[in-house]
Amino acid sequence: MKSMTGYGKNHCLKEDYQIVVEIKSVNHRYLDTQIRMPREFSFLEMSMKNCVKKYLTRGRVECFVTIQKEAEAYQSMSIKWNLLDQLVGELNEAKTTRYQGKKFSPSKILTGAIMHPDIFEVADKKEVDETFEQDLLETFEKAIQDLEKSRLAEGTEIQKYFATYRLDIEEAIKKIKGQSEKIESEYQEKLEKKISDLIGDKVDENRLLTEVALLIERGDINEELDRLAIHLNKLSQLLKKETPVGKEMDFLIQEMNREVNTIGSKSTAIEIKEQVVFLKTVVEKIREQVQNIE
Repeated sequence: MKSMTGYGKNHCLKEDYQIVVEIKSVNHRYLDTQIRMPREFSFLEMSMKNCVKKYLTRGRVECFVTIQKEAEAYQSMSIKWNLLDQLVGELNEAKTTRYQGKKFSPSKILTGAIMHPDIFEVADKKEVDETFEQDLLETFEKAIQDLEKSRLAEGTEIQKYFATYRLDIEEAIKKIKGQSEKIESEYQEKLEKKISDLIGDKVDENRLLTEVALLIERGDINEELDRLAIHLNKLSQLLKKETPVGKEMDFLIQEMNREVNTIGSKSTAIEIKEQVVFLKTVVEKIREQVQNIE
């Protein structure tokens, strides 16, 4: 069993670059993956999302990719030689003609002009080294694996709570069944006595027993208790599954809650009402935890 809440982190440190990937996930009805990284690597986003699908089925997953590169290793220099040649030629010509005999230094002018972006340009390389791309994807996958371990650890803890809640429900069902049999017998005696006190000995015994049986049947909760027990067995089966069970458990808890509400509406005895309140509390605790399960 896995939780949908978790955190994973991994990094890759090389001579020319450093990659850090941090991933966190929270509850979500479906799998929703958001990746934040430098725009120049956006072409790898689909590969990363497919990697997430490989390990997770539900949850909102936020991925943060930080990349630091050594500038020299990922920059290229571009010199527009035609313009530079033209500039050098005209400066040398000007020295012997226009500025002959005057204080004029073509070298100083070139020193300043050579940094002009129209002549000299330093730019980041657009192509991505294959080794870097592989390192980035491997680092990302290891971070996802770390996240999965985190979700599994939390899911294991939640599973322990479910096991405890299942025992609580089982014990409450036993108590209700014991009280129900006793209350039905007492209810029949009280009802027969009350009717007898009202109308005396003129009542038809068979008719009286039939009416009493009908009234008791209306308040019979054995069918609901049986269905609740069946749901409880299903819960035990789901707790043993290794595949995602969140959606199945969510539906199952709705059914269990429906049976508990019906038992509460049919019962008037305070002893059973107390157990119904307890059952509602336990079922609600399970429902809250189910929202965290993948």
